[in-house]
Amino acid sequence: MTRQALPFLENLNTPILHCLYSAVATLSQTRQAHAYILKTGLLADTHLSTRLISRYANHHSFVEADLVLRSISDPSISSFSTLIYALNKSNLFTQSLNVFSRMLSHGVLLDTHVLPNVVKACGKLSSLKFGREIHCIVCKYGFDSDSVVQASLVHLYLKSDRIRDARNVFERLPEGDVVTYGALLSAYARKGCVNEVKEIFSGMQSYGLEPNVVSWNGMITGFNQSGNYVEAVVMFQEMHSKGFQPDHITISSVLSAVGDMERFNIGIQVLCYVIKLGLLHCKFVISALIDMFGKCACAGDLMKAFEETNEELMDVGARNALLTALSRNDLVDVAMEVFERFRVRGRELNVVSWTSMIAGCSQNGKDIEALELFREMQSAGVKPNSVTIPCLLPACGNIAALVHGKAAHGFALRTGITADVHVGSALVDMYAKCGRIRLSRLCFDRIPNKNSVCWNAIMGGYAMHGKANEAIDIFHLMQQKGHKPDFVSFSCVLSACSQGGLTEQGWQFFNSMYEDYGIEAKMEHYSCMVNLLGRSGKLEEAYTMIKQMPFEPHACVWGALLSSCRLHNNIRLGEIAARNLFELEPNNPGNYILLSNIYASKAMWDEVDAVRDVMRSRGMKKNPGCSWIEIKNQVHILLAGDKSNPQMTEIIEKLHKLSLEMKKAGYLPNTNLVLQDVNEQDKEQILCGHSEKLAVALGLLNTPPGSPLQIIKNLRICGDCHAVIKFISGFEGREIYVRDTNRFHHFKDGVCSCGDFW
Repeated sequence: MTRQALPFLENLNTPILHCLYSAVATLSQTRQAHAYILKTGLLADTHLSTRLISRYANHHSFVEADLVLRSISDPSISSFSTLIYALNKSNLFTQSLNVFSRMLSHGVLLDTHVLPNVVKACGKLSSLKFGREIHCIVCKYGFDSDSVVQASLVHLYLKSDRIRDARNVFERLPEGDVVTYGALLSAYARKGCVNEVKEIFSGMQSYGLEPNVVSWNGMITGFNQSGNYVEAVVMFQEMHSKGFQPDHITISSVLSAVGDMERFNIGIQVLCYVIKLGLLHCKFVISALIDMFGKCACAGDLMKAFEETNEELMDVGARNALLTALSRNDLVDVAMEVFERFRVRGRELNVVSWTSMIAGCSQNGKDIEALELFREMQSAGVKPNSVTIPCLLPACGNIAALVHGKAAHGFALRTGITADVHVGSALVDMYAKCGRIRLSRLCFDRIPNKNSVCWNAIMGGYAMHGKANEAIDIFHLMQQKGHKPDFVSFSCVLSACSQGGLTEQGWQFFNSMYEDYGIEAKMEHYSCMVNLLGRSGKLEEAYTMIKQMPFEPHACVWGALLSSCRLHNNIRLGEIAARNLFELEPNNPGNYILLSNIYASKAMWDEVDAVRDVMRSRGMKKNPGCSWIEIKNQVHILLAGDKSNPQMTEIIEKLHKLSLEMKKAGYLPNTNLVLQDVNEQDKEQILCGHSEKLAVALGLLNTPPGSPLQIIKNLRICGDCHAVIKFISGFEGREIYVRDTNRFHHFKDGVCSCGDFW
């Protein structure tokens, strides 16, 4: 026996095996050692084989490590756990679980070292099902009293968003630790469970465990993410009172909460504390400060903070926060200047930077600039993403830039992002606003997983096009598919009823909103109902509804009544609506113009002059009629009475020829719609200069015969223009889409889709 053992002991001392214990051994040396072990029959030695597995794993040669493991006839727990640990370390969690499954099939007894690693792999893979199986094994073999194993299960359930299961395991922990307590506190804070956080936090301290900075940050950040901003600030104050020093994560989170609360005074206190701590040089803190100033609408302080900050300390995140904050505070022109400064100075900008600027322009009436930025973005080599496209498409829809919208749609198709619910919803909205309701519906039908935004977008599109019945069908289909309508859904369907003059159905939807769905009517719902009743000629009923509202009506409600009074020339209610609007919107010239037009319709010229004198004394001017038309990828803007267009002579000549043809057909201009005290010839000239007519004529001159025309008007289309464009559509053989402030008009073969009700 002694003689047989001597060669074995001698082999252990062989220099070639020393590499198995060296941290600097090469892969080649490891393979030589492997060959030697195979040659000398030492693979059965558990210690050596485990060392060999470890060395291969350190070189990420997991195939060879696994080959060694499979070659061992009777592998031990250490052999398996070594490879499982190494695979986890390299984020190869699926392979790690496969090795564990083989370990179970070998009947190897488990220990408290391998189980936490396996549970970690389940958590990383979000494999709750396999994790529950591991939990059963833990209980079966009596490891449920081990703190490390139980703590790993708590983290697994938290990562799987199973906070109740995590709490149940946590309650059975023999001894908690700061990390596990912190993870549970953070999870409850993210859920907004204030009482649970207080309970666990109190229990933690009663066991003599002091929270660390990570624990405090978890609670503050969690409350911030769940919208419990006050709790986040209170937790920050408690952290400070207990003598804990915050880090940049703490400060960034609490500043974000302060911004969302719009409590600038608290923000200033935090800023002073930041200066005291010396964290003002931290790029994360700078970004959070800029964001806070923006959310608190403190534009002056925002710009001051930017000008006093060394640009070198601003990373791309801080630049993005600045651009977003400026746009949010109606300083989009300043944002564009700052953005251009960053570009000229070679500062790093990413897809978020470009997307923020496109969104800012789109949301602040700079639609053409948004389209130009999108073009420049691609020229700069920055690839748009699934957030960029939904930010761009509203700009296309706002000015009916159909060609640009289709180009954006093409980009979305090429990059495979059309299935994204936000992209799909934006496409639905864009095509509807560009007059292509069929394409809008096609995009809607192709969205795989629809949410309420999608349903509301197509419903709003149908309402905009006056297709009340289709909007109502969508409303019912939405419920059949298991989606509950929200307050926006009811705004859309009520608007559709208003466009279609469906008074009875409108009342049914309005009443069912609370009775069937528990949704309290908001200002926009009352505005829709006043508009519906007013347009239908039920002005007294509309006024009664306003007086019975449970809250003070806003300008949108009185505006709906005033517009209806203009439609039906009701002086008494028009004056009541106007008086309220003058108080709510003293600088809005549109309200004065509407009242003036009501007086003019009754030839009350003294009252007209009085209203216009008030406007002049306050420095107000009537917003001129303005129309947009896209021709050959370029958007043209035409103003009523403006003669600056280089083709204006041709436009007037074209309109004159069409006027002659219309008179031959028996059409006479409706000069009653010119609410000015001038002669009939002057009234005809005024009608001829309306911007939508100019846009139609420009389109006829510059597009092939038979091609459709797309026009947007900033005001409600007048009756004369409506009649003229109906004639032109039949005479010229054109489809003409006109979107005014009220709805879409689709003119074809001398007929309008609105049925002359708008």
